Amino acid sequence: MIPLRDVIPSRTVPVVTVTLILLNAAAWVLELSMPPRELDQFIRLYGVVPGALRPAALLTSMFLHGGWFHIIGNMWWLWIFGDNVEDEFGHGRFLVFYLLCGLTAALGQVIMDPTSLLPTIGASGAIAGVMGAYFVLYPRSRVLTLIPFFLFTVVEIPAIFLLGLWFLMQLVNASAVATTANTASGGVAFAAHVAGFMVGVLGVFAFRRRGGRAWV
Repeated sequence: MIPLRDVIPSRTVPVVTVTLILLNAAAWVLELSMPPRELDQFIRLYGVVPGALRPAALLTSMFLHGGWFHIIGNMWWLWIFGDNVEDEFGHGRFLVFYLLCGLTAALGQVIMDPTSLLPTIGASGAIAGVMGAYFVLYPRSRVLTLIPFFLFTVVEIPAIFLLGLWFLMQLVNASAVATTANTASGGVAFAAHVAGFMVGVLGVFAFRRRGGRAWV
């Protein structure tokens, strides 16, 4: 399922969301400019390598991506859900919240496989946190979603179902990967997604401003 847009308009310009997308895009352009060997060294230096963890990499890793589908997918989901969460938190709080979710997601992946020497990169852990916040704030919101099975169909799906199903899939996959002791399954850091989403769900109650829009 591919979300196309939600039905809740932004009340303010999502400055932080747009800035994060631009920073990720700039980092991606930098990656594209590097020859393969240099890029590999760059990813290992600035990505999270659990078995050789550099604390600064917990931050830098969330601005790096491994392919076109990786960055386009992440930025698309951030664009759809980030503006409304930024509305509720305010720009400064939203930035802190986003970074906190990303840091916690990376640590979740480290805890799952602390001796791994495979680098973990991507904004998906932080974006999972944004999705977790949206899940709590707007459970009855509807998301126009493309269903790409058999015939391409566009339907409106309740946010609580779409995001809840997404989280359940991440949880199932993370559990399966943990059982096989292989956190690199398919190149997807499912544990990071689960950790980010859970921090997002809980973080709403700390970061949401008083007097915000009524939950719909």
